[in-house]
Amino acid sequence: MFDVLIQNGTIVTAEAVCKGNIGIKDGKIAAILEAGIAPPAEKVIEAEGKYVFPGAIDTHAHLNDPGFEWREDYAHGTAAAALGGYTTVIDMPLQNDPCLTNAEAFDFKEAKVSPNAYVDYCFWGGLTSYNLGDLKDLDEKGCVSFKSFIGPVSPDYESLNYGQAMEAMEIIKEFDGRAGFHCEDYSIIKNQEKRMKEAGRTDWKAFLESRPVVAEIVATDAIIEIAKATGCKAHICHVSHPEVARHIKAAQDEGYDITAETCTHYLTFTSKDVIEKGPLYKCAPILHSQESVEQMWEYVKAGVFSGIASDHSPCSYDEKYKEILGQKIETAFDVWGGCSGIQSGFQASFSEGVVKRGVCPTVLANAMAVLPAKAFGIYGKKGDIRVGFDADLLLVDPEKEWEITGDSLLYVNKISAFVGLKGKGLPILTMVRGNVVAQDGKIVAEKGCGELVKKQK
Repeated sequence: MFDVLIQNGTIVTAEAVCKGNIGIKDGKIAAILEAGIAPPAEKVIEAEGKYVFPGAIDTHAHLNDPGFEWREDYAHGTAAAALGGYTTVIDMPLQNDPCLTNAEAFDFKEAKVSPNAYVDYCFWGGLTSYNLGDLKDLDEKGCVSFKSFIGPVSPDYESLNYGQAMEAMEIIKEFDGRAGFHCEDYSIIKNQEKRMKEAGRTDWKAFLESRPVVAEIVATDAIIEIAKATGCKAHICHVSHPEVARHIKAAQDEGYDITAETCTHYLTFTSKDVIEKGPLYKCAPILHSQESVEQMWEYVKAGVFSGIASDHSPCSYDEKYKEILGQKIETAFDVWGGCSGIQSGFQASFSEGVVKRGVCPTVLANAMAVLPAKAFGIYGKKGDIRVGFDADLLLVDPEKEWEITGDSLLYVNKISAFVGLKGKGLPILTMVRGNVVAQDGKIVAEKGCGELVKKQK
């Protein structure tokens, strides 16, 4: 007898969409059955008319815990993830105190967040100039990748130059790890910012012009070439523009292990939103044109992206509109950068992709579950609807219309660029390891049910 049977659902994998039943035993997928075959189970979940996706994996989230819980914490951030359909969150090492740059910080963070998580989670390890000797220890602890910046970053972290990136990648290659980079060329951006400010231009159009796509291309190309030279696996974070995606695809087509992610906001919003609405749409890399959005969807369909991430970068209302740590916001350059989107990512991607653009649901299963799990070394446990995998599943009502409101968000700070967005296709049930965590817009599990997931050796 199964513990749970999900019956009459339309099962979506990276390969096919077909009607069937899923039997779950001891938190694992125990059987995938043809429609009409319904063996006994202690609990039956009726999924007629619903898609059953593998649980989505958020490859890039800043949950700010420990240290900056007034922006976001694990209880709120992972509850929002569960409601939105992300069953595994890969959490970034910065906007943490301490940053996750050594084994001691790993243990401290795990002890702090484990009692509060609603979904499973992985840790990105920090990659800075001062922790190169700690990278192997972090890999042994279970970090799934290592995050650095080739571009400006907040004061609690640091950027690497290309020489330091090469040194780090030589080390990471030795233990078969993956190095991830925020790719925007530091010198281009800093000089552009200087030029704008000297010209007295500090509005939103000036901010956009200070971060030209060439900065993202230059840094991405450099990291790709360093990866080729060192043999290190690399991941390009939050790709914002199709021209960047084109360069990544070329490296992938040559056979190099270069993975990448984009974010829901790059598949939904445009630079026009930044100019017209301002603070909530400020992010780095920046939003681009409507034409770019359409072309980015083509690269999603082509399988270039191992993740449609949230890059959930929470902050308080004041940090968008008044002051940051006592410094008054006077220009567009002063505003906190980042979009809060961990709760909205899947539904927006489904609506924008499947509903509006006719993208096959298999594309989302591939981009949001299968490829991320493979890229970050957790496939076999996470990322697919296969026998033996964790029963991380997401039921989606494709006919359900929605509008995102501030009141509906579970974040510490209920602000987001996604507020006001309307669409169709809504997650109605999220299951982690066979346990229903969210259902019909509510959290139904106990805090602390989420578990740390380590890179599979």
